[in-house]
Amino acid sequence: MTVNSPHTSDDFAGRWTLTRKIIQRNGDVFTFSGEAEFSWLEGSVQKEKSGLAYYEKGEVTAPNESVMPAERRYFWQQPQTGLFEVLFDDERYFHSFSATNPNAEHLCGDDNYVVRYDFTAWPVWRSTWQVNGPRKDYTMVSEYSPA
Repeated sequence: MTVNSPHTSDDFAGRWTLTRKIIQRNGDVFTFSGEAEFSWLEGSVQKEKSGLAYYEKGEVTAPNESVMPAERRYFWQQPQTGLFEVLFDDERYFHSFSATNPNAEHLCGDDNYVVRYDFTAWPVWRSTWQVNGPRKDYTMVSEYSPA
């Protein structure tokens, strides 16, 4: 972990420019360009306990140059354990990580999702997902920079 890496949920709060590349095993490449925002959830006096709502919105460009809108939502929280916990938008557990051990894994049926977060150039950071299984086989690299 570098001196400038994130330590609390507060470090992620705000708007980020987001670019993403999804590389399929067959060589097809999809790109995403848009924005992500981490905003404090309402209804709590202590924002550290309420967590962050993550919302990204942008456009995906397919290999055939067709463009389609895309969006996704998660919840991020940081309980007393010090880990960052990521939940799906329906509040099911997705994965957790720390800035000192920025790796996680999630099994979805027979498909395995492995992520590595890279905070070495903080506040620019990236997540790299390697997804393998009978239904999926791709690498997804997302880069975030302050908006």
